[in-house]
Amino acid sequence: MFDLWHFILFLSAAGVLALMPGPGIFYVAARTLAGGRGEGLASSFGTGLGGFVHIIGGAIGVSAIVMASAEAFTALKIVGALYLVYLGIKTWREAGAAPELGNGPAMGVRRAFKEGVIVEALNPKTAAFFLAFLPQFVVPAEGHVALQFIVLGTISVFLNTAVDVVVTYAASAVRDRLAARPAIIRRMRQSSGGILCALGVTLALTKRPA
Repeated sequence: MFDLWHFILFLSAAGVLALMPGPGIFYVAARTLAGGRGEGLASSFGTGLGGFVHIIGGAIGVSAIVMASAEAFTALKIVGALYLVYLGIKTWREAGAAPELGNGPAMGVRRAFKEGVIVEALNPKTAAFFLAFLPQFVVPAEGHVALQFIVLGTISVFLNTAVDVVVTYAASAVRDRLAARPAIIRRMRQSSGGILCALGVTLALTKRPA
């Protein structure tokens, strides 16, 4: 389906983009600092699954319709932004109520996974990324354009998720070393809540692609 050199170029570009710090990486790091490695990994795989929403949507043209409509893009953007701000405020409040690790209300891996899916599925930047990036490597002459889009999108999601997992383990290692210092843990949780709120504001300010 793909020319070898064409495919190598795609892997190189997708790999570089996966390593660039973005909302996904910061979200997973914030979730790990707030709830530990288990929640971080669950968020990583949740955001990965959420990415498939945009892959399938792009393949069948739904994402293209959303990106072509200012009203649809704005609605998706606002919903996603409000959800992130809500998670940020909730994380901040729980940090003050439960300064020690292992105490207080725990989100749990199942809920962290679900929220990861929602956060990524409601992120119009992901839709914009797939529509702007993947078509550059789709070869219409080879046919099966939708299948090409899905294959390339799946590889991109895999690379992004792999980086998120590495970030989770790194953030978890820092968190574990500070487990005996509840005041610092409280600040870390508050910081993670602030990061989530900042991501929500950033998403709300996202301009509609031309």
